[in-house]
Amino acid sequence: QVQLVESGGGLVQPGGSLRLSCVASGRNAGIYNMAWYRQAPGKERELVASISAVGRTNYADSVKGRCTISRDNAKTTVYMEMNSLKPEDTAVYYCNIPLINKWGQGTQVTVSS
Repeated sequence: QVQLVESGGGLVQPGGSLRLSCVASGRNAGIYNMAWYRQAPGKERELVASISAVGRTNYADSVKGRCTISRDNAKTTVYMEMNSLKPEDTAVYYCNIPLINKWGQGTQVTVSS
């Protein structure tokens, strides 16, 4: 059974940067397409970025040019580098494996001065 553990969230000022990490453990953890979602208070969960097992990436329009998703299959870890953060990026960020509908526990990102 695959488990996902996110880290790297925190409080950052507008214009700042954060790097989120998601470590996948368990059988075949390194072979899945993976994604980052976020959910802001009172809003639905939305896709932020995804990356295939071979590194093909996709981004939501709201983060294009500001976020970079990457993966290290040897470490079964997915990263998301977020730059030029805005208050509207404030949300709980979740790591996800779409094929098996597996979610991490989430990590809070707060962008505020």
